[in-house]
Amino acid sequence: MSVQKNDDRKKLDLKLPLMPWFVQQFIDYKRPDLSPSTLLEYIRDYESFFGWLRAEGLSQASSNTEITLLELETLHMDSIVGYRLHLTTRSEGTNTRVTVSRKLSALRSLFHYLSQIAEDENFYPLLKRNIMAKVEVKRTHKPKDTAAKLKGKILEDEELLEFVGYIFEGYGRDVEGNKQAYYSFQLNRERDACIASLILNSGLRVSEVVNLNVDDLDINNKLLYVTRKGNNDETFKTPVYFREQAKDDLALYLNLRQSRYKTPKREKALFIALPNGRQEGKRMTKRAIQEMIIKYAKRFGKPYLTVHKLRHSFATDYYLQNDIYKTKEQLGHASTETTEIYAHLTDKTMSEAIERRLDS
Repeated sequence: MSVQKNDDRKKLDLKLPLMPWFVQQFIDYKRPDLSPSTLLEYIRDYESFFGWLRAEGLSQASSNTEITLLELETLHMDSIVGYRLHLTTRSEGTNTRVTVSRKLSALRSLFHYLSQIAEDENFYPLLKRNIMAKVEVKRTHKPKDTAAKLKGKILEDEELLEFVGYIFEGYGRDVEGNKQAYYSFQLNRERDACIASLILNSGLRVSEVVNLNVDDLDINNKLLYVTRKGNNDETFKTPVYFREQAKDDLALYLNLRQSRYKTPKREKALFIALPNGRQEGKRMTKRAIQEMIIKYAKRFGKPYLTVHKLRHSFATDYYLQNDIYKTKEQLGHASTETTEIYAHLTDKTMSEAIERRLDS
């Protein structure tokens, strides 16, 4: 099991007892089919919804565990509309359309289970009336729309190399007047540049980077054995190649991984952090890598750039030199529909492909 998945399973086990009994039953029903990460997202979405019900007086419960099936059964459509408005206009840090759609989908899944699958001792559905069956959740992940949102927010052409170079040198010049920031830069620049370079030259997801072990790296063959998710949420290791540009960055970081970060021999993680006050280095977290990229991106003049957009940056560049199927394989997409984002980003439309075929 991956490090991230194991961490999410622990969080799930802590949060689950704070849910109503029927939610606990639903999560147990879903465990064989969904990852701990997905189930944890479900729990967070239910926390949000139940908290809103109680705040609005639609439940008399003093805690989420006391929410009743009857309270869910007697909800009016006006209440669901009110919750959608709360998510889009009134909640702190208003949610995007994608997030709202996900939260409503999580509720639909729960209500469907309670009304169509789960039974009481007399073989009747636990929920007699399913208000969420009336709620249409629109598909939001259209490749063309996603591509439109990404334009101007990813690295292109020479910027891929320039960003890695900035992490390695330029950022230090910008913060040399700040002793704390400059010390952190001197300590971590080789590692941070290496992480950015690896993603920009392989397209790995941040979770895949976090889960990498030293033994997963075959630097001479420019190859990594990456933990990815397949059908039925099973994880497996698959070879993923990286480009030549990342090879030197990896070699430089590996030379100092143990000494710089006081890494114990038992620690297998490829990327290590040494938190303040600790005597030994440990595996970097997903959040640490995300925050690290954001820090450099803002100074680089790309405030919209995130660690996931580094993956998009690689994919767009890679797609220009390869077909959609090779890009899908490199990125570990389940479907070419997801990979179509990069066709739109590079203006490689189907009509242009047909014209090239006719001219050949």
